[in-house]
Amino acid sequence: MIAYLTGSGFYDLPEFEPIERETRFGTAWLLRGKVNGVETLLLPRHGPQHRYLPHQINHRANLLALKEAGATAVVSCSVCGILNPDWPLATPLLATDLYFPENRLGDGQCCTVFDRPGEPGRGHLLAGSLFHTKLSQAVRAAMDGHDPQTQSGTYAHVSGPRFNTVSEIKALRTAGVDFLSQTCGPEAVLANELELPYALAAFGIDYANGVQNMPTPIEVLNNNLAAAKETFVRLIQTLREPTEGFTFENFVYRFE
Repeated sequence: MIAYLTGSGFYDLPEFEPIERETRFGTAWLLRGKVNGVETLLLPRHGPQHRYLPHQINHRANLLALKEAGATAVVSCSVCGILNPDWPLATPLLATDLYFPENRLGDGQCCTVFDRPGEPGRGHLLAGSLFHTKLSQAVRAAMDGHDPQTQSGTYAHVSGPRFNTVSEIKALRTAGVDFLSQTCGPEAVLANELELPYALAAFGIDYANGVQNMPTPIEVLNNNLAAAKETFVRLIQTLREPTEGFTFENFVYRFE
């Protein structure tokens, strides 16, 4: 069963049932329903009415709740700022690499589900990429079926909740970053530690600070937010898990 993490402007789907699920990291709020007869999970990461700003999201509870609710693959949907000046706005984006060197949650804790000394299954995540190859290919095929402009590149997670300065964006561009948001880095790490195939499907709604001579007008940003939700809904309606599922590609070296 594919689970979708959704963000700004995308909080529910018709006829999906809200569920509160308790985990050892706290409570997660998610929705369960069917899309074209297929069981599907939806987790709006900001909660109802955008209750949680990025640094307040309980990523560990969210990802563990999806795993315990039966998710076998996770697709994050995120509206993003574009750093690559050659990319147009209102474009679907696909992540191929992650820039998240601090590996910290919003409260400063290390981004890991392995938080207890001596716990069974603790270990080290070894990953060539945190973005699952076949799941990402399936996401691209689903998005390209509606909009063949999909761009792919390196995603950066930034902590927020403020937006980045011009010099910070310049440094990220020097590091090879193409687009960014404030939510998906921890999701990628935690999904992989839980051995869940993970992909990031994004949508570029504005240019990051200093990428263009003038900031993206607010009316353009709002229009792109609406277009992003339409793109993500189409993705959910189109993407299908193969009969054999998506096999986890990375490795967790565990100390049992």
